[in-house]
Amino acid sequence: MMFKSVSWLSGRLMTASRAGVLRQTATSQKRLLSLHEYRSAQILKDYGVPVPEGAAATTPEGAEEIAKKLDKEDMVIKAQVLAGGRGKGTFDNGLKGGVKLISSPVEAKMFAEQMLGHKLITKQTGAAGKLCTAVYVVEREFVRREAYLAILLDRTTRGPVIVASSQGGMDIETVAKESPEAIFSTPVDIHTGLTDEVAWKVASALGFSHAATLEAAEIVKKLYKVFNDKDATQVEINPLSETVDRRVLAMDAKLGFDDNAAFRQGDVWQYRDLTQEDPDEIEAAKFNLNFIKLDGNIGCLVNGAGLAMATMDIIKLYGGEPANFLDCGGGATAEAIREAFNILLRETKVTAIFVNIFGGIVRCDNIARGLIATAQEMNITVPIVARLQGTNFEEAQKIINESSLKIFSFTDLDEAAQKVCQLSEVVSLARQIDVNVSFELPL
Repeated sequence: MMFKSVSWLSGRLMTASRAGVLRQTATSQKRLLSLHEYRSAQILKDYGVPVPEGAAATTPEGAEEIAKKLDKEDMVIKAQVLAGGRGKGTFDNGLKGGVKLISSPVEAKMFAEQMLGHKLITKQTGAAGKLCTAVYVVEREFVRREAYLAILLDRTTRGPVIVASSQGGMDIETVAKESPEAIFSTPVDIHTGLTDEVAWKVASALGFSHAATLEAAEIVKKLYKVFNDKDATQVEINPLSETVDRRVLAMDAKLGFDDNAAFRQGDVWQYRDLTQEDPDEIEAAKFNLNFIKLDGNIGCLVNGAGLAMATMDIIKLYGGEPANFLDCGGGATAEAIREAFNILLRETKVTAIFVNIFGGIVRCDNIARGLIATAQEMNITVPIVARLQGTNFEEAQKIINESSLKIFSFTDLDEAAQKVCQLSEVVSLARQIDVNVSFELPL
């Protein structure tokens, strides 16, 4: 069947973007593991999927040695960062492009020296860029046709869907927008599995020669086995290429995995590269906090993904900008609140903190005590607005009001959101003229 919804495809394939990650976290409450290209290639190779010959290096000398072993005149060196658009990116030292054609071990070493230990800035990394910790040196393959193939999870069919296109080697989002008819997709029944018939239909949509299509059908089945065996959420090959001698190779691979399966996928999780992740997000995860940094200045501490999204929306409604998405879930303990404040206040641009808790699983009075303990322990100089509703919220309000701390307590969400935006604006204006402000609660 052909795609009827271009937006569906774009939504599925753009999860690497910040907005995509935010929405995904908010709705699914899970973090997804992504692997470097060379790690993904090794997994594919283990399953019999053909990939270009090569290896990864973490030193310039290692890259030089790999190039010597390949002993080819045509090779490619690729910076390993978890972001798209590497070829068009720029390193913080001025080097243009994270993918380079090379013809000798000397060039491999030269480019590795310029890539390793430097940050690559691409359209997906933002201005901060991502640190290059390894380079992947591979044999250059000459291809006659490039296609696209991906296996993804589809919420509509509640199972895997295979997406294929004869237009590979480019952004699939662009293909979906400009030539939706060039994209073929088919769901896979998880009970039946991938049949030979479906594999052949997918392979036939790639636009390869007949001989290559036969091989591609077998590769499709192997990729589905990877997807199924490894608890993957995404197996994307772009491009899947037919070479001039009619071989089919997975030239570039992007694999993603469900972290709920980490307990049984230790061989995959050992490849996790923490240097590619935000340190605050890593620290938050240790306390079961879902945290994503945003561009605003109002720190948010909320329990429940839906309430967290609503909190960010209402902050924007009243003219503010959320500094983060932070969901402490049902585990809003005093320790979790303390750690959440630590994370929020590391960001110097935060001018106010909005605590919005609905006490269902947790009791509001316990949250209030944890909030007060945290405020007393830490030297917090920005205003705190707390809106607690649910179990024991009256007692929680009483505890806060009698604490003599500068915590603005509300029961109404609109009033609380309006107040935190106003206070944030006051602090922002004061900082612009190098003035410290102190807040006193009304008598």
